[in-house]
Amino acid sequence: MTEADKIFSKFPDFIKEFIYRNNWTHLRGIQIDAADVIFNTDSNLLLSSSTASGKTEAAFFPIITDILSHPECESSISVLYIAPLKSLINDQFSRLDELLDMTGITVTHWHGDVGASHKTKLLKNPEGILQITPESLESMLMNRPNDIPRLFGQLRFVVIDEIHSLIGTDRGNQVICHLSRIARLIGHTPRRVGLSATIGDLGLAAEWLGAGSDRETVAPIPEKTPLKWRLGLEHFYIQNPHEEQSRSTERASAPDEDKGGRALLDPGYEFLYDALEGKKALVFSNSREETEYVTATLRQICKARGDKDVFLIHHGNLSASLREDAERTMKDESVLRAVTCATVTLELGIDIGRLDRVAQMGSPTTVSAFLQRLGRSGRRGSPPEMIMVYREETPLPNAPLHELIPWELLRGIGIIDLYSSERFIEPPRVKKMPLSLAFHQTLSTVFSSGELTPRALAERVLTLPPLTPLGKETYRALLVSMINDEFLEITETGGIIVGLKGERLLNSFKFYAVFKDSEDYTVRCDGEEIGTITTPPPVGDRFALAGRVWEVKEVDLPSRLIFVKAVEGKMEISWPGDSGEIHTKLLLAMRDVLFNGKEYPFLGDNARERLEKARRVAKNARMDENMLVFLGGQSYVLFPWLGTRSFRTMKRFLQKYSSELGISDIQSEGCCYITFKAKPDVGKNLMFGIRAILERDGLDTFSLVNGGECPVFDKFDEYIPPELLRDAYAIDRLRADEIFERFE
Repeated sequence: MTEADKIFSKFPDFIKEFIYRNNWTHLRGIQIDAADVIFNTDSNLLLSSSTASGKTEAAFFPIITDILSHPECESSISVLYIAPLKSLINDQFSRLDELLDMTGITVTHWHGDVGASHKTKLLKNPEGILQITPESLESMLMNRPNDIPRLFGQLRFVVIDEIHSLIGTDRGNQVICHLSRIARLIGHTPRRVGLSATIGDLGLAAEWLGAGSDRETVAPIPEKTPLKWRLGLEHFYIQNPHEEQSRSTERASAPDEDKGGRALLDPGYEFLYDALEGKKALVFSNSREETEYVTATLRQICKARGDKDVFLIHHGNLSASLREDAERTMKDESVLRAVTCATVTLELGIDIGRLDRVAQMGSPTTVSAFLQRLGRSGRRGSPPEMIMVYREETPLPNAPLHELIPWELLRGIGIIDLYSSERFIEPPRVKKMPLSLAFHQTLSTVFSSGELTPRALAERVLTLPPLTPLGKETYRALLVSMINDEFLEITETGGIIVGLKGERLLNSFKFYAVFKDSEDYTVRCDGEEIGTITTPPPVGDRFALAGRVWEVKEVDLPSRLIFVKAVEGKMEISWPGDSGEIHTKLLLAMRDVLFNGKEYPFLGDNARERLEKARRVAKNARMDENMLVFLGGQSYVLFPWLGTRSFRTMKRFLQKYSSELGISDIQSEGCCYITFKAKPDVGKNLMFGIRAILERDGLDTFSLVNGGECPVFDKFDEYIPPELLRDAYAIDRLRADEIFERFE
């Protein structure tokens, strides 16, 4: 009997019938690996496999089999499923509905959009599978600590979905804190199962998943299958100076061209529109602003051509009803053409059915994001398909060297080349000083536990695995600060309770989330909620939201409401955000693309021409031989080819030693280049000067953070002592080792 046959024989009859009805002729490798770990070990399990490879079934077939063989599980929740998005929770078990109906196992959703009656039913009769967000689990731990043993007393498994989006973040570390707190309350540690399509370092991810569980975490190595992709990258100048650009869109007719044959609208967007013609597709952008603009532009082209409007939009600032409408439409197999413009909110594992194509405006920032987005298409047997559209201002003839290089196009090619050749995915980041999370978990622990002695509080908080690296001295400084600032209070008996300022924070439901949120204003048109914006415009002004333009009729500041009416047009809007980090490996891949002379078959004519032009410029400037290039006069540009953290460190190093190096006016954009001023004789010796300083002084990241700085990034950083924030910045946001490697 083969291993697959042994596994299959252990499944209950209804799982076997489910497999037969779905015409599965054999168990996949990932399903065999998962069942082997769950049936034959007591270990945690990390499942990493490509999108649509059957991870959910691989995990839940043996989990369901296990809990059905333990009748005592019926007295409490058996499986806790944690996901980063409400939409993922709403969607994830749709494929298993039929199977779960046959088992009699109940599934309960628990998040902010779920009605109280469903939650009350679970509280009265805890059983089955509970699907929950980190924020709702935080609320449960804080407000119902006495119920935790009853709810989770026989909990056997915790399943964490899309863990790549959680590892190394405060939100992910919050989940690990939750699991440790639950284990403390119920007296045992349930097994953990992590799921993801894009894990860059299985060892680091397994260590994160198993932290504090006292169990081994098994991470089967995913099968390395041949890549079958359909990719196309095309480039356009926004001003459309070349008539042939508009012709490359291959339109049968173009009612929106002027007499000279040029596109009246942006040629890149026209190309995108034609690439989506008659298809069911997603269009990803890297920001909510661009998503709004893309949607509005596609609708503008649609109207100009007299076509039916099939364009939808999906991002975090839209109302739940608009997001759900987009999801329903994309899932509906009777809808043959629909295009949803989206951000990361549709990047994760929501099953939206079969897509013809995925499009990306510009380049994703990471290999992981590229794979997640590409994986939205190509389900049910067909290969995934993506087009990337690059739009660029036409460089002026006298533009400096660094402005003549299409950095985003290089990044897109580099991502594809890097994964294709090395299967590289960014490794998880490890946060060593999560001060904002420590502040949050301290208040949460005191609130749920009542009065605690300082020693007992420190023991409870510092034994939470993500917070252990802080150490006693750092945590003592944080506690003293929280007491002095009235977030905590010392009682007459020497215990610690929540202080007045702490109570104000705790009184808001927004406290449960550890990620930064903004004080948004809700936008309404008649009775319909459209979404939220950060800053209220004055009455009469216009702004974009949900891919349309609205005019402000009334602003209710106390209620944070904006009443609007719909108008024609297209505008931009801005939200605060973080562009994320780029890995050094990707910067080196971009360098390789620029100088390797390789031809890439997935490039369109315009993109191929743009790359060749950039290669000629770079070669003539001898960028392949030198990191430092003289621009003329007193201007220089440095191309260090370093990722975000190391690049940030390099810039701070240059700023610290600018006088000694004889440089000034140090500027940068992104992490591709640093410009500065220096006299010609100084510039020639700069590389030698950098090496000499590194040999003499080394590179202490703490010395690169000025004493007057107060680097606030995370949600509760504003309440943290500045000296602790400076240490955290030096440890978690700067990196020295790659500087030495680059300048050795």
